[in-house]
Amino acid sequence: MIRVTFVSADGMDRHEVEAEDGLRLLEVGQNDGQPLEGTCEGQMACSTCHVIVDPEYFPLLPRAAEEEEDMLDLAVGAVRTSRLACQILLTPELDGLVVRMPAGHRDMQGR
Repeated sequence: MIRVTFVSADGMDRHEVEAEDGLRLLEVGQNDGQPLEGTCEGQMACSTCHVIVDPEYFPLLPRAAEEEEDMLDLAVGAVRTSRLACQILLTPELDGLVVRMPAGHRDMQGR
């Protein structure tokens, strides 16, 4: 099992979950009730699953594809360690991963 800690945008709430190796962070976050919309269902056609990866874990991730970088350009509050949760595959090397929810997001479904 891989431990993931989700931190609220204001930093006040931290919630640790355990997930199976091979799951996508988007799925884990949605199952935990995190505000990760994932409108495009992992097709890199939106930025509604934008997360900010803790700098300690960011170098452990594979480099973002050009398509992901293009979507991150549209993400509200994107920073250097921003990634799309749909593109983060959980592996044993990421055990202990900490991600923060961005302060704002675009609701592509207009809710």
